[in-house]
Amino acid sequence: MRYWDRVAKSWQEAPPQTLWRTYSDSINIALFARWLPENGAESLLKTDLFDESLGDGLCTLLSSRVKNIVGADLSLVTVQSARSRHHNLQATAADVRWLPFADGTFDFIVSNSTLDHFESPHEIADGLRELHRVLRSGGQLLLTLDNLANPVISLRSILPFRLLNRLNIVPYYVGPTLGPRRLCHNLKQAGLEVLEVGTVMHFPRIFTVAMARILERRAGPETQRRFLRFWMSFEKLSHWPTRFLTGYFLAVRAIKR
Repeated sequence: MRYWDRVAKSWQEAPPQTLWRTYSDSINIALFARWLPENGAESLLKTDLFDESLGDGLCTLLSSRVKNIVGADLSLVTVQSARSRHHNLQATAADVRWLPFADGTFDFIVSNSTLDHFESPHEIADGLRELHRVLRSGGQLLLTLDNLANPVISLRSILPFRLLNRLNIVPYYVGPTLGPRRLCHNLKQAGLEVLEVGTVMHFPRIFTVAMARILERRAGPETQRRFLRFWMSFEKLSHWPTRFLTGYFLAVRAIKR
């Protein structure tokens, strides 16, 4: 927990990466807007409040679709920042592997890039079982996870984190992750039925982050908007047969029967 508090504090004190955050949020908003009902959802749990601690994240979308939104994050610093930014968010410090909620509490769970920060695949399975527990019968888990089938993620997974961190390629700890087949198997083992599996973020992330930094310093708003549209245009690759090779994240919708 102290590690993630330090990470959160360093990001909050650093210059804001507005263009990158806009791109990342746009990817997630487009995905979850398609998967969430337009009205009628009573309660939703969002795991990981990193995006919401630095900007809007998914809060505007979720507020328009769900009556009661609860957020959970391992870092208390992140929770406090997200809570101060979004007054309609009930935020609590909690580990996704041991959630402080009763069985069957939530209609929906949005878990975007939460389970890919553990030290072993077994912990991913633990997290999935816990998310299953707090879902009501008929509730849905909407999940994104680093995509091991992507060659860039596959290479990153075999290189030492300390080296990648020192080179500023990976800014904070990322752990083991899964490919589409293994993830679907783990979801089934946890008691969830997969309804849909796809990919998002098809423009290489490392280049997007670097380009965004340069554009924020040297380009005007209109040029930045053009690049944002250019990056987003690569999401068409999510419909191609090669989507599991190009997508940075797996995106899965599953239901608790």
